[in-house]
This record gives sequence, structure tokens and C-alpha cells, in this order.
Amino acid sequence: MEIQPNIFSNSDITVTYEPKLCINAERCARELSEVFRTSVIPWIKLDGTNDTKKIINQCKRCPSGALQCTIKNKAAINKIAS
Repeated sequence: MEIQPNIFSNSDITVTYEPKLCINAERCARELSEVFRTSVIPWIKLDGTNDTKKIINQCKRCPSGALQCTIKNKAAINKIAS
């Protein structure tokens, strides 16, 4: 049975987490614990910060690529860029 990615969305971005890729470095939780929480389910809480740029940057730092994010629309791009 293939494990499906976990998907989390808000009005600006969609974050996917693929457990099969995760190497459990826990970098995400150490560096952005208000969003990536290891002791609570669901463990990704996108509204833990108002700074979408922080979430995007944290996903980019994922050492295994288990975390990916997609910006949802042009308005969100403008909001993040400002």
C-alpha cells in the first residue's frame, strides 16, 4: 500500500508532507515550531504564523524534500513578495 502525502492549505499556499521521504531530521519543528509541531496532530498548523514567507523558506530547507509548498494564486505571490 502506497502512503499518500498529507496536504495542508490556507488561502495563500498548499504544503504537502510525504512521510515516506522524511528522514526525521526535525529541522522544521526546531526552526518553525509554531507551524511544524511534533507532539500534536495534525502536526502542520499553517495559521501558526501570519508570515507565509517563513513557511515557504522552511519547506525549502527540508533536507529530504518531504515538505513541499505551492503558492496558490497571484494575490498570494504579491502578498508574500511585499
